[in-house]
Amino acid sequence: MHIEPGLVEGGKLWLGYTTAAALGGYTVKSAWDAVKARGPLSPAARSILATALVFSFFEILPHYPVGVSEVHLILGSTLFLILGAAPTAIGLMLGLLIQGLFFAPFDLPQYGMNVTTLLAPLFALRYVAGKVISAGTAYVDLRYAQALALSATYQAGIVAWVAFWAFFGQGVAGETLTAVGSFGGAYLLVIAIEPLIDLAVLAGAKTLRSLAGSGLVDRRLFNAA
Repeated sequence: MHIEPGLVEGGKLWLGYTTAAALGGYTVKSAWDAVKARGPLSPAARSILATALVFSFFEILPHYPVGVSEVHLILGSTLFLILGAAPTAIGLMLGLLIQGLFFAPFDLPQYGMNVTTLLAPLFALRYVAGKVISAGTAYVDLRYAQALALSATYQAGIVAWVAFWAFFGQGVAGETLTAVGSFGGAYLLVIAIEPLIDLAVLAGAKTLRSLAGSGLVDRRLFNAA
């Protein structure tokens, strides 16, 4: 989902930094809530793990340019279910930053837009999770329909934000509409695949009940709210 260099330029770049700063502030609040709930070590460990996984996903998993951006298998809903919202958000921010600093410096001007495109759907996903998953259900017991709702929320959010940046930077023109449509269509495949990955990971987690008391996973993974 990297915003391509040149899509938004010059004086318009400020909006990405503004939205990213707002979401960063919300991430700090969420992280502080996690620290109050479980102490500092568990959120810190999960954030480090999320950062390593996000960086690996960006660098190792297949990704290809389509239309106005790139299609990535980010596994945002998977990270959320295993590690929690705040560590996932921190991992997304730091994973992107490490990639930009050391492997793709041409992406740094778009960093604010990329962070916004990943974090805004993540927090929307957290809201939807609270609606579609009952308080008495641990994440390891999710059904396919619930996993699909989470994945669709996250991926649709990514497509919506990429479309917004494209129209903000290039205007609503026929060429831009076509490019955005191609990008959105490509993400339908991700929406189809990601819930299956979520359920496979959750099924694997069921066999690792010893992690239930560990600080390396979100408490809700094995426990009801």
